[in-house]
Amino acid sequence: METSGPASVILKPIGVVRSPYRARAEAPRQGWLRPDVLSRVEVFPPYAEALKDLETFSHLIIIYYCHLARPWRPLITTPWDTRPHGLFATRSPDRPNPLGLCVVELVELQGSVLVVRGLDALDGSPVLDIKPYLPTVDAFPGASMGWLEGRMPPRGRERGRG
Repeated sequence: METSGPASVILKPIGVVRSPYRARAEAPRQGWLRPDVLSRVEVFPPYAEALKDLETFSHLIIIYYCHLARPWRPLITTPWDTRPHGLFATRSPDRPNPLGLCVVELVELQGSVLVVRGLDALDGSPVLDIKPYLPTVDAFPGASMGWLEGRMPPRGRERGRG
């Protein structure tokens, strides 16, 4: 059976991230590791009306383009282990399609600007989509951490640079 998809995919940014992180070395590995840092997601005017009722959610999923990603490799070594793992078994931003996904807390909606806590994106990252985080849909009780089990810091404590 032959399967084929589109020859190309065209995505249009709906906004841009404004964060204090200008370089990769400044950003946390996961946004929740820096709960004191606020960032802004500036939504472009054609998409502003699509924000209606977003303020009724406490948390959001921000999907963005990792515009400063490096070329990807199939095997990588992470800060959590000394042996190489397949890229798709990691959360590295260096990917064939460098998309970032982050669950954030919505602090405030100011017109077409989202003030959020816990975003790990670099300043200037194009925002591709925003979705409400739904705990009853997005969380899977009993989900496995795979090879990362016991290697990640507990919530609220960072081990190493992000």
